[in-house]
Amino acid sequence: MRIKATKRLLLGLAAVVFLAVSGTAASGTSQRSVYQPPQRYYLALGDSMAYGLQPTKANRPPAGFNTGYVDVFAARLRKLSPKIQVVNYGCPGESTVTFTRGGCDWLKHGGKLHDAFRGSQLKAAESFLRAHPGAVSPITVTLWGGDLVPLSARGKRASRAITSFASRFDAIVKRLRAAAPTSEIIVSGAWNPEADRLAQVEPLYRSADRAIRRSATASRVRVADMFAALDGPGNTKAQKARLCSLTFFCSMGDPHPTNGGYRAMASAFMSAAGYPRKP
Repeated sequence: MRIKATKRLLLGLAAVVFLAVSGTAASGTSQRSVYQPPQRYYLALGDSMAYGLQPTKANRPPAGFNTGYVDVFAARLRKLSPKIQVVNYGCPGESTVTFTRGGCDWLKHGGKLHDAFRGSQLKAAESFLRAHPGAVSPITVTLWGGDLVPLSARGKRASRAITSFASRFDAIVKRLRAAAPTSEIIVSGAWNPEADRLAQVEPLYRSADRAIRRSATASRVRVADMFAALDGPGNTKAQKARLCSLTFFCSMGDPHPTNGGYRAMASAFMSAAGYPRKP
């Protein structure tokens, strides 16, 4: 994996997806997960995946990144709630550490956001939820890539990194649930982006995915299945072909999704939410 050449973009790979997931137990969450139809606002949180980053759109303003899963998911939500408004705090380079404390890498280098905020993204989200009680649903979160990608480079430290990430992620999810007790919250599961070594590192990414699901279950949060959406079924050869099609990994050494990949992610969020589908 060409780590050095894509370090900045890899930092933003998220937590913020995933087909073949039911809206309840099959998604890995409790049957007590909150269900609420789309409300006035859709709040998107996380890293570069929530932002909609793609390596082919370098130097564009935020409005130029308009084919991410948040955009696609929002378009589908508008078929159910035509007036729903999107607030997207996604920041490329965000990790669970910076999400909580502030200091997103993108902002340090002068990057602009879809929706600006001050301080940490978590505090901004809590402030927005307090200002709009009962009016924000769904909330999506993609937040793990900045902590863990690429796991293959961590060697024996990979398991410790996953454990540390899991503790921070769990705290974040609990705070979001406390701030939005009746909102539909959907988090991205982990997936294996390393198309050049899928078999070798899959157990590590599966472990990260299980950690995300445990936190989600504890906080009555749904999980969008990233493995199903982006890695897909079949043998290693089939999975690599799918990743090459749905991400820029094979063409540019970058794991961010193509437009097709982001559409797959949006479908996974829709499946996890269990919203009725309209033509």
